[in-house]
Amino acid sequence: MSVASITGRALIGVGLGPVPGDFEMVEVGTALAVFFFLPWCYLKGGHATVDLFYMHLPKPMKWLVDTFSDVIMLVLWLALTWMLWEGMLEKREYFETTFILQMPVWWAYALCMVGAVIGCLSYIAKTLIQFGLAKYPPGWTVESTGGH
Repeated sequence: MSVASITGRALIGVGLGPVPGDFEMVEVGTALAVFFFLPWCYLKGGHATVDLFYMHLPKPMKWLVDTFSDVIMLVLWLALTWMLWEGMLEKREYFETTFILQMPVWWAYALCMVGAVIGCLSYIAKTLIQFGLAKYPPGWTVESTGGH
């Protein structure tokens, strides 16, 4: 989107122009990417880790660190989803729209809510796996980067 808009601005002399509302579309696209791909990354073990101390811990301490971080992530994601829900209701109630495209803002919130709910389910699943109450599906691969 940014490339198309910048190219359009550069070629104004030949009849092209910037994409109207480009920053609004990039803003929504970025939010969607975060809400849909953070849970996937988490389930695949793809988050960045700091292994300086972790790799020297005994196995029970590693489990404790992993479990604590999983529970904290679950609590944070539940709070984030709740606040996103409240924000979506407020944006809808006041008919807030984007500046250029005049798109209702709550639409983007609603799309992000789908990703947030998927995130909550992902974090619940990972926490249950950590406690031994669930398992990854057969064939599911998880990066082994150490821990959180």
